[in-house]
Amino acid sequence: MKYKRVYLILFLISISISAQIKGIVVDENNKPLPYVNIWVENENIGTTSEENGTFSIEAKSSNNLIFSTLGFEKKTIKSSEAKYVNLKSITFQLDEVVIEKRFGTKEKEIGKTKNEICTALDNGPRIEVKYFPYYPEYKRTKYIKKVTVFTDSKIDDASIRIHFYSVDPNGFPGQELLDKDYIVTIKKGVNKHIFDISEFDLKIQKNGVFVGFEKLMIEKNKIEKITTDVTTHVMQVQKSYYPFILYNYVERDFSYSFTGGKWNRKSNIDISNPSKKIGVYEPAINLILTN
Repeated sequence: MKYKRVYLILFLISISISAQIKGIVVDENNKPLPYVNIWVENENIGTTSEENGTFSIEAKSSNNLIFSTLGFEKKTIKSSEAKYVNLKSITFQLDEVVIEKRFGTKEKEIGKTKNEICTALDNGPRIEVKYFPYYPEYKRTKYIKKVTVFTDSKIDDASIRIHFYSVDPNGFPGQELLDKDYIVTIKKGVNKHIFDISEFDLKIQKNGVFVGFEKLMIEKNKIEKITTDVTTHVMQVQKSYYPFILYNYVERDFSYSFTGGKWNRKSNIDISNPSKKIGVYEPAINLILTN
């Protein structure tokens, strides 16, 4: 009897440690918000709201959840209070628009690496970016015409969100350069996708630009399969979200990823050789500039 009591206590403790939090995200008019970025604060655990605004995420009752999406204020609340989450829309302060004559007679692809061998990695629930510095030679082709992304997908019509960020004063990804989500559809297989973004009139800025992708952790992008642990023989469900983005292994001064509701920077920590570069897996993303 004593052992049964102990087992029951341990079982209850394990239940209290983590739970499946389910809820819905809406705007001020109670309209469901799709593709909202949802994070367990300071942890690499995240998900995305479905097209009908619903979501499900593993979290402790003491955890905070961070909700963010383009065009709405970021909100942080206790996971125990996240059954119905209301986000407030924000008004963008747009820069003054200067109309310039576009020619479109020249194109220049930037971002190619010496190592063109790509590796497919499951980046999990995070945003990873590639930094494109500005060079004087871009003056004659300053508009971003197209973005190319290399992917590997086992399902057709998978969706990802592509982000364009300015560079903030500290060198981190800053403000979103678009005022609406840019979500694209990916074909099945290993492919190079080229997306024309001429309509946005984006320019490569003097301090550079960050371009990144966000995997949408939604049912449409998910594949489940049952696996068996070779040691314990326990069966478990393995979930994979597609597409996988392809990466190049390169040497850089730094890399950035968005996890736990904030941007994290990886750089050289060798004090004796501060100029030493680090090896990182960088998203295989290129840009095509035009005049």
